Amino acid sequence: NSLTGVRRQSRTQMHAAVSIDKQQHSKDSVFFRDGMRRIDFVLSYVDDKDGERKQERRKVYEANLEKVGLELETEDKSESDDGKTYFVKIHAPWEVLATYADVLKIKVPFKANDIPDNSEMPMNWLSTPFRLPAEIMHPEPDYFTAPFNKSKSDFFLIDNKDTFFPPSTRNRIVYYILSRCSYFRDECGDKDKKGIKRLLNNGTYTAAFPLHDCRYWKRSRDANCESDRYNLYKNWARFFYFFKEQPLNLIRKYYGEKIGIYFAWLGFYTEMLFFAAIVGTICFVHGFLTYDDNEWSKEICSEEIGGNIVMCPLCDKKCGYWKLNSTCNSSWQSHLFDNVGTVFFAIFMGIWVTLFLEFWKRRQARLEYEWDLVDFEEEQQQLQLRPEYETKCTNRKLNRITQEMEPYLPITSKCARMCLSGATVLFWISLIIACIIGVIAYRLAVYAAFASIMKDSPTTNLQVVGPYITPQLATSVTASCINFVIIMVLNLMYERVAVWITDMEIPKTHLEYENKLTVKMFLFQFVNYYSSCFYVAFFKGKFVGYPGKYTYMFGEWSKLRNEECDPGGCLIELTTQLVIVMTGKQVWGNIQEALVPWLMNWWGSRKARNHPESLYSRWEQDHDLQGFGQLGLFYEYLEMVIQFGFITLFVASFPLAPLLALINNIIEVRVDAWKLTTQFRRPVAAKAHSIGAWEEILSGIAVLSVVTNAFIVAFTSDMIPRLVYMYAYQPNGEMNMKGYINNSLSVFNISEILLDNRPEEGENPSWFNSSITTCRYRDYRNPPDHEKRYFHTMQFWHILAAKLAFIIIMEHVVFSVKFFVAWMIPDVPSDVRARVKRERYLVQEYLHDYEVEKLKVQLSHNGNNDCTCTPMIYPSLPQHEVLSECL
Repeated sequence: NSLTGVRRQSRTQMHAAVSIDKQQHSKDSVFFRDGMRRIDFVLSYVDDKDGERKQERRKVYEANLEKVGLELETEDKSESDDGKTYFVKIHAPWEVLATYADVLKIKVPFKANDIPDNSEMPMNWLSTPFRLPAEIMHPEPDYFTAPFNKSKSDFFLIDNKDTFFPPSTRNRIVYYILSRCSYFRDECGDKDKKGIKRLLNNGTYTAAFPLHDCRYWKRSRDANCESDRYNLYKNWARFFYFFKEQPLNLIRKYYGEKIGIYFAWLGFYTEMLFFAAIVGTICFVHGFLTYDDNEWSKEICSEEIGGNIVMCPLCDKKCGYWKLNSTCNSSWQSHLFDNVGTVFFAIFMGIWVTLFLEFWKRRQARLEYEWDLVDFEEEQQQLQLRPEYETKCTNRKLNRITQEMEPYLPITSKCARMCLSGATVLFWISLIIACIIGVIAYRLAVYAAFASIMKDSPTTNLQVVGPYITPQLATSVTASCINFVIIMVLNLMYERVAVWITDMEIPKTHLEYENKLTVKMFLFQFVNYYSSCFYVAFFKGKFVGYPGKYTYMFGEWSKLRNEECDPGGCLIELTTQLVIVMTGKQVWGNIQEALVPWLMNWWGSRKARNHPESLYSRWEQDHDLQGFGQLGLFYEYLEMVIQFGFITLFVASFPLAPLLALINNIIEVRVDAWKLTTQFRRPVAAKAHSIGAWEEILSGIAVLSVVTNAFIVAFTSDMIPRLVYMYAYQPNGEMNMKGYINNSLSVFNISEILLDNRPEEGENPSWFNSSITTCRYRDYRNPPDHEKRYFHTMQFWHILAAKLAFIIIMEHVVFSVKFFVAWMIPDVPSDVRARVKRERYLVQEYLHDYEVEKLKVQLSHNGNNDCTCTPMIYPSLPQHEVLSECL
């Protein structure tokens, strides 16, 4: 009544009254001015130069929204903090919600769950410090649910129509309407003009978002408001709660199942990483504790052995002869990662990844039951065509299932779009490979420069780090850093291209759109992030040739001689590459995720901070936050799956990778929670019963990781050559590694080195003189005085056979265990399967009882005996037969 009175006053009085009204309940209000109708969605716009056309679109669009039953209320620009933004608040009344809940088959409660929960764990008190309060973990009672049916609304537990559908469901329904509502007049006949997404793209509206229910740091003053955002921030989004469990049910209630399942997966992945990190740390500690048993490093560092072995130049002209003991430090470092523990850890990770995927399927099945997603089929999403598909596909054909005309994309157009899309992806992948080849060429070219600069070892004067800086290390670190910069730049460019070509393909459903984009982005990221690691692991030092006949990258004219591995092995370089790319990506990702949204929000709300707090309304606060975007969750998954690849594909070279990933993920969970709760607008709730295409990608990586780790142990590490030497070639027949270094290096006659390969004047060290007639190189070849000189020795072929045998045996053992474990662990826990069957039975039983009671009431009202089919006429028949006969 007071509001009606205000409207009758003069414009000046009305403006003052609205300001007072705004002061009274603006700050945490999620209701219309009447304080009764809840705001389910907000649209914002500003007047600009192209105002007339946009104003006409808005007028028609809002009129069409009102036609379908939505209620609108507009806030004038004079009430906004910047003085130029209008806000259109949208409320969905009960009739609209009930109609579309029926269309979307949204599950709602009809009876309290009476199945006892027997999931108490033994020694449950041990987990008490990690628990959250029960009201946070289980914010809602457990109910039996069934798809909503408007014609049977009295079957469901509807206590209050205003609160029956939670806010997340309400905003999902409203967004469904907004995405399909047209902004053209009926007489225009332009079917292409529909959907809020097109209106946002053409600038008619500047933003469209559901509201957060309160400020994140304090509860709402309104008793009708849930303050779930505050509860999430207090119990989930703060870093000091990193050791606490996640309130997944509350996340699902507030943000929807799609975001809930992401955080469930991320939390489960982090928990499983804990076990991998422990085993990896034990393997690293084993390498550290067996430091003094490292016989080959002692030989390299020894003045009597390593100090007397003269090595052939590592590059043409700019590299001189060098002594083996100059690589003493790198051989010690290499032992930390290249030891027997590495083989054990590689096998362990092959089994761990299977356990992770199998236990996740069980966890996912439990969530599907608890979150009413058991009957959520992809077909339900197939019914929900993307608005872009509906508008761009002008052709129509008969759907054989629904017998209705539906839009479709002709096969010729589809093939042409797919070919263009595939060609674009191949072009960008080729671009990455070209960049990687460029980095390799840089490594080859700059190594000679570093070797020339460091020949007098000026870095040895540096304290602590001086002795560790070698030409190999300098080349590896700088190349890894350049590679990391290239990776990040190409990422930024390709993201836009991937979205563009996926839009161009016009996928039919949101699910299809996400799957297509997932495949494109992952293929690119796979090549982008892992190609440099694959080069170091499987190509570097493998195609070098020998001093009289070196192999060149682009032929001899290029002068770019292929890189050799250190006498300590290439594994330490792979470790360096992995640490720089993996750590750099994680640090950069966390800074980007946390800092960028905070700075943008701080800058965007600088004007509003000068206003009195009471005038800064809920919709204005949310408008000043960042939009989460349709692909916000996609990038979170992508980041974690790339990390998963690092800790599985190359883990044999760096056992501490799972520990680094664990530390990162503990931070990542809270950073993602913090930014979602405090820095982003509330996303539109969406349903998902799994992690989608990512599950198949993870399975693919798991299989590939067994192969890559077997090859790393066999070909990148020196494990197999050492074992072959110890068991077959140890001259004294002892089970030790004495004499290994001398055995693993071949001899070359210096006089036979070609003129183009010889060091220039002044490049050789002072100790080198004409009395030195031979040099050594890393290979198994016959010496100069042998009848088959410089051909591979029999030991080379024995080692190669042992490497191939190891790969076959390791792969068969790990795959056998993987498949056995996968077979032993059912995807759905037995108790969940039983509960699902029990719930389905009860749903049928209660629906039957409901229909029978309804029929009784109808018959009693009719008062006639025309129907011979009363509910009790066939007492001996099963219930479903009675139901079919009578109804």
